[in-house]
This record gives sequence, structure tokens and C-alpha cells, in this order.
Amino acid sequence: MKKVKLIWLSLLAPMAFGFGYASQQVSPAKQKAIIAAVNECVKEEHFQPKAMDDNFSGDVFNLFLQRLDYNKKFFLQSDIDELKKYKSKIDDEINNPSTEFFDATMNIFKQRVKDVEQFYKAEMDKPFEFSANEEIVLDGKKLVYPKNMDDLKEAWRKALKYQVMTRVFELKETQDKQIEKKDTSLKKVKTFGELEEDARKKVLKNNEDVFTRLNKTEDDDYFSLYVNTICSVLDPHTDFLPPKDKENFDIRMSGRLEGIGATLQEKDGFIKIASLVVGGPAWKQGKMKAEDLILKAAEKDDKEFFSLEDVRVDEAVKHIRGKKGTVVRLYVKHADGNTEEIDITRDVVVMDETYAKSSVIEFKGKRFGFIDLPEFYADFNNPNGRFCAPDMRKEVMKLKAENVDGIVIDLRNNTGGSLRDVVDIAGLFIKTGPVVQVKSREGQPQIYNDHDPDMVYDGPLAIMINEFSASASEILAAAIQDYHRGVIIGSPASFGKGSVQRFYDLDMYNLSASADARPLGTLKMTNQKFYRINGGATQLKGVSSDIVLPDNLEYIDYGEKKEDFPMKWTQIPATTYQAFTDNYKVSELKKSSSERLKNNEYFAAIEKNAQRLKKQQDDNKSTLNYEKYVQEQKENRDRSKKLEELTKTEYAVTLNSTLADKNEMAADTNKINKTKTWFKALKKDPYVFETSNVLYDMIATQPTSNMKK
Repeated sequence: MKKVKLIWLSLLAPMAFGFGYASQQVSPAKQKAIIAAVNECVKEEHFQPKAMDDNFSGDVFNLFLQRLDYNKKFFLQSDIDELKKYKSKIDDEINNPSTEFFDATMNIFKQRVKDVEQFYKAEMDKPFEFSANEEIVLDGKKLVYPKNMDDLKEAWRKALKYQVMTRVFELKETQDKQIEKKDTSLKKVKTFGELEEDARKKVLKNNEDVFTRLNKTEDDDYFSLYVNTICSVLDPHTDFLPPKDKENFDIRMSGRLEGIGATLQEKDGFIKIASLVVGGPAWKQGKMKAEDLILKAAEKDDKEFFSLEDVRVDEAVKHIRGKKGTVVRLYVKHADGNTEEIDITRDVVVMDETYAKSSVIEFKGKRFGFIDLPEFYADFNNPNGRFCAPDMRKEVMKLKAENVDGIVIDLRNNTGGSLRDVVDIAGLFIKTGPVVQVKSREGQPQIYNDHDPDMVYDGPLAIMINEFSASASEILAAAIQDYHRGVIIGSPASFGKGSVQRFYDLDMYNLSASADARPLGTLKMTNQKFYRINGGATQLKGVSSDIVLPDNLEYIDYGEKKEDFPMKWTQIPATTYQAFTDNYKVSELKKSSSERLKNNEYFAAIEKNAQRLKKQQDDNKSTLNYEKYVQEQKENRDRSKKLEELTKTEYAVTLNSTLADKNEMAADTNKINKTKTWFKALKKDPYVFETSNVLYDMIATQPTSNMKK
């Protein structure tokens, strides 16, 4: 009999929580009890548990060392060689709970931290010289461990030089702007040498803070990192949460914290934005995107930023979260390599921003319905709460009353939500039939069907996706694609998260643990996978667009593919369903779209930028020559400025509210202004414009708008 204590279930989006490993003075006995409980829980409940063998052991070995020292600034190659005796033994330590590898690793790591602390400051005693043609590799995975202390010192010299160079650039840029604006707060125009000295002092202070944090980090914090490493080798979405972290998770999921509205992830020494909360301050402001790195943070009136490099997520949150109405200044590095200072006024999430909404697009004599669905929301705790499926039905009915010629559903950046609602939404566009298959590790797949014979809308349909459309978004897009019910338009593929996680109380998986050891914590673990009705998984591959539009991330790894140990794409038997008869040819739609894109300046610029980002990812080096660095930054800024100018172009579409919405808004000035702002953004959206073209072509190539089978 399985000892399951189910805590929580959701169709989780690709959230990366980066838990703070809260210190709780875990004794050696408790550490072993946690390992035993995790091992037992994984064996019983994980969708696809891996064999605890030498291969698994090697993966844990490599990943733990990578997470401890991603940029290879502490361990020497001799340290790694010494630890290799454990490389094939970690599986044995998991099966017969032991922390020998963990203890040995931490002893060496803490000694190296002390060693580096003794010498790195000496590198900052004199000015750096920036005229030499040196380079630094910025991708830790492409670095090798230093052979000896001299190599380690050289690695630190380059790293510190890079930090000072980028800081000089920031200070010089700020001073130049003050001079240009004749800012009276600028008391003295500093020379390059003076700016370099200021930069060294600031970089030294930042690094002193890093070492202070390292020295304060308890073994318990590192132990949680170690257990999470074991979990991550299983799959990217299985996590160990000590009791305090579970409490913090519950607070985050309640959505009641005031801040910027972003899910943060600690990744390779940086704080990365995993996703933006729809309706949150960062989402509304529009400058920050998923995959951006937050390098520094400060309050509005603070003169100095707090560096977030090599900072844990829980520490970073302290500097980003704050009371409603206060302003946080963030120094952000975008995916295209550009850096920018962004001011965000903290606020609570505005829930009505997440709700489905629609408009009518007038385009080439046709009328298209446009529905924006930011997430698959569901208020299960409130019987009178909002659910996206009935809301979507209302929006579709409004558009039918407007006699639209086709409908577009925008699922871009929609990271998922309620499984029940996505099945009901798919049912709006088919009569009856299966929508998705959900499989546990044992038994037959459970098929989720639409049982309502009422096909609310039977006309031309287009679904917009991008690389951040995930989970429930992928289920809906896949169903529409498999039924041949409409076309999928956007990025080459969606995110690729096709798994479900549940929370398990670890106390139930080690009943022999002493009372002193409890509570052991919680395991958020993958226990199911989603499969399309055609039998293919949405896992890893996501949903491929029928019509691909150029995208900044088109040529680089993103989403599930970017994780260390993603679960593989697999296939099960297709379920029985009857596809619609196409009244259009996707090949012809692709051809027409491709011809239009050749003449679209925005998409041409995006294509070039995507190729540049691919090259940048493959190379991932930076010059340490200041003049070259300045030139590279200028080129990046010029490209971004050109793209920004192109986003101001208004396309030949006219947007109107439905009659139902006009009557509802009436004299509500707030709603009217929000709608105007939304319409203005849609008119400047090249992806909406091209989707309108594709929908127009669909209608033009078929004898009737009725697409019933």
C-alpha cells in the first residue's frame, strides 16, 4: 500500500523556484533520514525513476560540482581528481544513506573559499590596463578547472578585470548622460582613471559581500542544494523543499505578496527571470522578459546598487520585493546581451489583467475576433470565482454576435494552469472527443474528453504561440492541431513542459525517522506526463507551429530543452478521434506568409538578431579591451534601438470592442483607457498583423467559413 500524503496538484507552468535552502540546523542523522525518504518517495511515485547506478552517480557528481562552482573560480583540477573516487559511489550512498561525498566536497570547497579570499583583493590594489587584446570566457561549462593556484589567480584576475571594465562603462555612461542633460548634481567630471578607481572600489565591495555570504552559508543550506541536485538529475521539475521553503512556496502561490510580479530562478550564478506574473508590475511595464538576468537591485533613492551575482534567490528577493507604491531599480541584462536600468513601482497583481478578453479586428474587409488568454486561471477555492473556460465561452459568443469571419486565440507567454478548463475550452471548437491523455507511470493513460456536443464556434481558427507558451497552452494548441481544427502560428515550437508535479510529505516515506528528525520536508515530484491525442508527448518537443514567424530565440535552446536533465520525448498509442477536413492547405499558407515576411522590415531585423544571438551563445566570450567593449555595446544598442523603432510602426488593422463590451464599459473610464492601451499595442504588433494575413488567406482559399467535419 502506497504511503501517499497528497498535498497539492496543479498543471504547473515552467516555474523555476530556485529555493533558498533555508538553514534549519540539520543533524547528520536527519540528513540521512531525508536522503532515505527522498529515495523511497522517488521509487514509489516518480513517473520515470532512474536506476540508482554508476551513471546516475556520475550525473549527480558533475551537477553538484557545477552548481557549487559554475564559473570554476574555486576548485582546482587536483580537487576534482581527489573527489573522483566518489563519482561511482553516490548511488550507493543514496541507497544506504551516507553523506561521505557531500562532506568531502564541502571540506574542500570551504578551504578553497578561504584560499581565494586571501589573494583576490591583491588583484584590486592597482589600476587595470584595458588596452591589451585579452578575452574572457563567460560560459562556465566551456571553462576547465585551473591546474594550480597560479591558474586560479589568473582566472580571478580576468574575472575581476571584466567586472571593473563593465562597471567603468556604466559609470562613464551615467556621467555622459549627466553632462548631456546639464545635471547640476554632477559636481565634478571625472577622468577615466578616476572612474576606474571608483569602479574598483565598488567591485571590491561587491566581492567582499559575496565572500561574507559564502562564509555565513551553513552546511544545511548546502545540503539542501545537494539533495536538490539528486532531484534535478531525475528531471528539472522535481525539487526538495525543507519545511521553511514549503512555507515560502505556499506564500508565493497565494499571489498575495507585493513586489514586481516575477518568478525568479538562480541559474549559473545569476538571478534569472523564469516567468512574469500576468497582471503584475513587471508584466504591465513591458520592458522585462523571461530569460532576462537581474544583475543588480536598489531602492529608488539609493545611490548604489546591490549586486545579485552569486546570490541565492531568497537573498535576491529581499532586495526586489517591497511595499506597494515603492520603486525598485533593477539593472537587467536582456537575452540579446544589452543591459538596461529599469524602474518598477511595486504593486499587487491586478487579477483582472489575467482574464480572457476579446476585440474585433477589421482587416482587408474582413472581421476577425481576437481573444487574449494570458493564463488558464481557475479559482478552485471560491465557488463563485472566475474560471477561464466559461469566460472563454462568453468571449466567443460575443464575437459570434459580431459575425466575425475568423477567430485568433493568443496564447503567447501563457504558461498554463487548469487542466479541466483547457479541456472545456478545446470543446468550444469541436463537437465531442478526446483532448489530452494523461499517463501515470503504471496503468493505462487517462483520456480527458470533451463531452459537450455543442460546438460553439465552427469557423476559421488560428492559435498564436511562442517559446513561453507552456503546459495547458500546449495541450490546447496540440488538440487544435491534431484535429486539423485550425493553424498554429508563432515560434518554431512552444516551451515543451509536458509533465505534472505533486507534493509529497516526506515524513510518510521514512516512518522510522526519529521524532527529532521530523519534519523531513516535502518533495515536489513529477508523477505524470501529458500526451497528445495522436500519442506524441508535448514534453521536450512542445508544439511545433504550422506557420513559423521569426523570433529572437529561434536558433538557441530555450524552454525545457535548456534544462540539465529534461525527461525524454516519448510516445504512446493514439486515441480514437476524427479530424476535421481541411478547407485550406497549410503548405500554401506557409508559402504566402514566407513571401510577406521577406518584405517586412521588422521580421528581417528579428531574423538577423536571432542569428546574432545564436553566434553569441556559441561563442560566449567577451573582450577585456575597453575600446572594443564600448564598440560592441554601441553596436548592440544600435540594433536594439532599430528594433525598438520598428515596434512603433502601426499596421493596417482597425480594432473595436464588441457591442457587448461597449455596453458593459459604458462610462467606466478605467476600463475604456485600458482597452485603448491594449488596442494601441495590438496595432503595433507585427505578429498579430501577420496572423491576420494568414487567417485572411485561410478564408480566401476555402468555399465556406464552415469547417464542420
